[in-house]
Amino acid sequence: MSHLDRVLARIDADFDASLSRLFDLLKIKSISTDPEFKGDCRAAADWLARELTGIGIAATVRDTDGHPMVVGHKTDTDKPGPHVLFYGHYDVQPVDPLDLWECDPFEPRVVSREDGTKMIVARGAADDKGQLMTFVEAARAWVAETGGLPLSVSVLLEGEEESGSPSLHPFLEANQEELSCDLALVCDTGMWDRETPAISTMLRGLVGEQITITAADRDLHSGMYGGAARNPIHVLADIIAGLHDESGKVTLPHFYDGVIDMPEDVTELWDALGFDHETFLGGVGLKHPAGEADRSALEQIWTRPTCEINGIWGGYTGAGFKTVIPSQAHAKLSFRLVGDQDPDQIRLAFRTHVREHLPDDCEVSFSKHGGSPALRLDFDSPALAKGRQALTEEWGKEAALIGCGGSIPIVGDFKSMLGMDSMLIGFGLDDDKVHSPNEKYEMSSYHKGIRSWARVLDALSQD
Repeated sequence: MSHLDRVLARIDADFDASLSRLFDLLKIKSISTDPEFKGDCRAAADWLARELTGIGIAATVRDTDGHPMVVGHKTDTDKPGPHVLFYGHYDVQPVDPLDLWECDPFEPRVVSREDGTKMIVARGAADDKGQLMTFVEAARAWVAETGGLPLSVSVLLEGEEESGSPSLHPFLEANQEELSCDLALVCDTGMWDRETPAISTMLRGLVGEQITITAADRDLHSGMYGGAARNPIHVLADIIAGLHDESGKVTLPHFYDGVIDMPEDVTELWDALGFDHETFLGGVGLKHPAGEADRSALEQIWTRPTCEINGIWGGYTGAGFKTVIPSQAHAKLSFRLVGDQDPDQIRLAFRTHVREHLPDDCEVSFSKHGGSPALRLDFDSPALAKGRQALTEEWGKEAALIGCGGSIPIVGDFKSMLGMDSMLIGFGLDDDKVHSPNEKYEMSSYHKGIRSWARVLDALSQD
């Protein structure tokens, strides 16, 4: 029996104990955004450091200006394969509204369905405690069966991901040499469906802007000034309307510089996934893709840049009616970036567009919110091929290489600050209700997730 076979058998035999350990972690109320739970966040960090150290990954709790980091290492220069850095987060979202939970959010339970499948219900079950524990338990099984890990492993677990990770950037900067490895492994992602594992190979970047247009020095009576005075809401609406053409394309000059089309073999893989935009949009009460007319909905989400209006306000919006011409109008916009688009150039192009379309008697101010480039893992990466094969062997279905329409800032920091690519492997599902009442994690995701990481570690260690 090979080392891997023994490790997989150990995982199966000890699964009840693995589940019990996950429950112990889920019971800790590590809500990072609420100061009332500061002690609980520390308790979660301490718990994880003890668990890691107990399986030979020497770990310490590192203080920050916010909640602590957990850093652990088990390195062996004689081990083949890359030195990997595993990342996860132990903090969770608030539980409100509490009355919509079917049980205490911090008293985890297993719920069985009529078809025999089971799910773990608790705050943090999927995001991210269940996910990070799949890796910890895989490492535990390797150490228990072989006395070590098949390659050098470092671990970074943070406690502020759900509150914007304010301490993460300075922590990476201060510990750059210690944390720089060959490859990052990130678990905060999902599967294509409940039977099909996936590796997220692309993340869209993000540029956020808030804009304020000011005309008169105060709100005006629309009867006395209407028609003669400039209305900043009109101005803002015209500017926003001009950001897209009739085909759905963004009109900013050079906006599509750096946007790349996917290789034909990749698009063929995506076509085979059977994505149905009517089902996807129907889940939120819509029917028709609204982006670029010559692109599929899946392309629009994964491989195309966007310009979205996230909020717009001005004037009187309270009860009743108030006939004013407002002094100011405001909007929040976000640009999702792909390929090699430059966040600074996109921001400059937007601000230039606004200023060029600003009429007399108006001033504009901008507020910057975020600016990160898109990221992608080379489709020819040996690590990607090994990880994909390992997942395929575990799940019995070819692992999908998928995109991610959102952004995960830590992956950008790993690339820009530590020079590492990231392989994103997670076992969450779209219906896990993350950030919502009755958050759950499939029992199959937890069990086969542990087995999957055991296989991935073995595969990465092979020449």
